[in-house]
Amino acid sequence: MIKNLKRFLLICLFWSFTAGLHAQSIAWTEVEPGIWKGIIGKPEEYDLLKVAGGQPYHAGLAQMPKAAFPLPQQEITGNVQGGKTYLRFPLEKKEQLFGFGLNFQTVFQRGKVLTLHVDNYAGKDNGRTHAPTPFYVSSNGYGVFINSARYISVYAGTAVRRDSKVPPEVKDRNLDKTWSSHPYSDGVEMLVPASGVEIYVFAGPTTLDAVRRYNLLNGGGCLPPRWGLGFTQRMQRLTDAQGVAAEAKAFEEKGYPLDFIGLEPGWQSKSYPCTFGWDTSRFPDPKGFVQDMLKKNIRLNLWTNPYVSPGAPVYKSILPYSGSHTVWNGIVPDISMPEARKIFFGELEKGKIDIGISGYKMDEVDGGDNYLWPDVATFPSGHDAEQMRQTFGLMMQRYTAEIYHERNQRTFGLVRASNGGGSSFPYVIYNDYYDHRDFITALVNSGFAGVLWTPEVRSSKTGEEWLRRFQSNVFSPMAMINAWASGTKPWSFPEVAEQVKTMANMRMQMMPYWYSEFAKYHFEGIPPFRAMYLEDGFVGGDAKNENKKVNLEENPYEEAITKEVKDQYMAGEYLLVAPIFAGQTSRKVILPKGKWYDFYTGKYAGDGEVINVTPGLDKIPVYVKDGGIIPMMPVMLHAPKAGQKVDLEVRYYGSKPSTYSLYDDDGETYDYERGNYTFRTIMVSKVNGKLKGTITPALKGKPDNIASVSYKAMTEL
Repeated sequence: MIKNLKRFLLICLFWSFTAGLHAQSIAWTEVEPGIWKGIIGKPEEYDLLKVAGGQPYHAGLAQMPKAAFPLPQQEITGNVQGGKTYLRFPLEKKEQLFGFGLNFQTVFQRGKVLTLHVDNYAGKDNGRTHAPTPFYVSSNGYGVFINSARYISVYAGTAVRRDSKVPPEVKDRNLDKTWSSHPYSDGVEMLVPASGVEIYVFAGPTTLDAVRRYNLLNGGGCLPPRWGLGFTQRMQRLTDAQGVAAEAKAFEEKGYPLDFIGLEPGWQSKSYPCTFGWDTSRFPDPKGFVQDMLKKNIRLNLWTNPYVSPGAPVYKSILPYSGSHTVWNGIVPDISMPEARKIFFGELEKGKIDIGISGYKMDEVDGGDNYLWPDVATFPSGHDAEQMRQTFGLMMQRYTAEIYHERNQRTFGLVRASNGGGSSFPYVIYNDYYDHRDFITALVNSGFAGVLWTPEVRSSKTGEEWLRRFQSNVFSPMAMINAWASGTKPWSFPEVAEQVKTMANMRMQMMPYWYSEFAKYHFEGIPPFRAMYLEDGFVGGDAKNENKKVNLEENPYEEAITKEVKDQYMAGEYLLVAPIFAGQTSRKVILPKGKWYDFYTGKYAGDGEVINVTPGLDKIPVYVKDGGIIPMMPVMLHAPKAGQKVDLEVRYYGSKPSTYSLYDDDGETYDYERGNYTFRTIMVSKVNGKLKGTITPALKGKPDNIASVSYKAMTEL
């Protein structure tokens, strides 16, 4: 009997052990409308959402459509073994995947093997990028987010299990020409180097709805100040106070708009590593200089990196709260610790923010491996080097933004790294990589990553390239020339100076539209710049079928959509932007189903077809969907101040009756969080061959910055 009992216990022990090696189902809890959280193992306390500190925007989520769990729950499995968590998500044959961070060369992510790792982008979409957000969405209308501050390995439909529910067909390479070295896989698999993790699943019903839910879970997208959507010029790195004043004066005299100027490393007494103190030889009176620029309606933004020079005033006090390794001989503050944050961000406030500096450019918080702290580094908080690498950019954004928030003063800055949870931060990503085409692909992908990206303009070989870069930059989150090395100006190429001015003025004219679209980003989670695959009527995004034969004579549109569409994108509710690159005189544009019209002339362009356009050098191709309403204001050199009223011209395209939600607030503070804002509905239609337009009145006690409203039919009545 004892022998049998021992045998029974051994069998139980064996099955208990082997059960731990098999896939486990996950219990799911609906934490917000259409958002479910699952937990496997023991998740780490230090994760992306906690570091980012965002709170779900409940009001926005409550307005989302009700939805059921979008995947077969029993097919989402995982197990914890050897201190690692293995995850698997089902994948249908015709699904396409998007996301997995800020990618620069590819939009379709199915079939990719990635390691999601914060890094400076080095020319390959392998997961090492400025924002390796562990979030993906499917063309089937759902999303998945892995809440881990770890380097996550992703097999996005590449690995085939022997017990696969839908195994690939076995083929003979010798005789079968359809044999592929990449057989069909029915799963997305991930490896998280931790003993547990939180998983979030987002319902649709559309892919855009899944993206919206992700952004709203993180507090909604950022709402920049109006001046942040104007034009910015970053100065040559050793410019002094007189040079900045002269630059601002030249912009005004030549009639180019300018809202904020960026000061590069030379504002500090030393950089690489940094002292965070003004260089008094170049800026002898910082407060007087900053205030003088503000009187001229010019805001100032300061470059910095976080690596503390031995010559910095805070060096000794922050030394006990720094990591084991240096970067450029500067110590790395452990800003995950309150003690380090108080010293470090206090220094960024003292003598900078408190004298009127409007924002920061946070450089070098991404990579690369040959100069950043290594993964063997240690930090006094106990968080390891990997966790710090994945979250340093998030923390730099969060804690500077909190300073401004406490002052009830909005900011808009630049950063080199972000990650999951950072959607609400008022920062735009940039880098040192400078391929124009890849810049546009990054802009397309930014909407899947919960970040903003600017295809900044730095230098060009020809006037043509300069203008082409400038045109696409105007249709992006931050219209910016970065002259830190070249010293270039908007007028540096005289042969295209007037065209550049026209584009810069257009940016200012369109501010009511841009501002309203960013408000929708905040309140509704809709990315202001996003991929065509998130637009209704755009057919495409299914996984490529190698065996499919396409009759191009019958349907040339079908050929276009089987390839990645990564060089055109949606800008706001109504605009489709299709940049032209240096050397091009024409290009193809894929129009979604529905009538589309030329932005500049209002002429009909097409309906659900591929068109070939030759816009000339002066224009970037832009199209407006039928019923498109674009609110415009007069050309101004600076964004309107709080309470400044402007005339509004409502431009209307096509013939379909339409509405538009125009957003208004003071443009500078966070009072909108307390309800001090308004959405006014613009309604436009054609009645008996005449244009009829109305706008709802401003509510009593709410912002009203509109002096007058006029309506203009861009398409012939």
